[in-house]
Amino acid sequence: MDNKTNTYFGFSMMIVVAVAVLDIAISSMMCGLHNRGGDADMSAEATTARIAPVAMLNTGAAIAAPAPAAAAAPAAARSGEDVYKGSCFACHGTGAAGAPKVGDAAAWGARIAKGMDALLQSALNGVPGTGMTPKGTCATCSSDELKAAVEYMISNSK
Repeated sequence: MDNKTNTYFGFSMMIVVAVAVLDIAISSMMCGLHNRGGDADMSAEATTARIAPVAMLNTGAAIAAPAPAAAAAPAAARSGEDVYKGSCFACHGTGAAGAPKVGDAAAWGARIAKGMDALLQSALNGVPGTGMTPKGTCATCSSDELKAAVEYMISNSK
């Protein structure tokens, strides 16, 4: 064989080996993904058992039980302005998703005319077909905090 034939043969063998290695790698990954435990027990008890330490060092010293955690004091209710700035501003400060901007009396006029109860229900439950989802972007807000935020927006939009 001449040098040109040897070069083509060597190159062809390199491609065959590369394809074989790639095939093996892809097959291994697919098997790994397939065997990831689609039917694995995902209960809290099973998860705790899976992440439990496999061993503990015993130094012989007695270990006192941890003191029970003190009950957390209820968080102070946030002001309407704080809730607005922290959660409502994303839409009602920019007009995103068609939200009426605070300060735009024309956009708020018809809404304010429906009354505080209707506005509060919209804030709590959302408005189907609009960008207003239940509690907007403040899933942790209480009803009183949402009411304060709505009152804040109304007082700044008349």
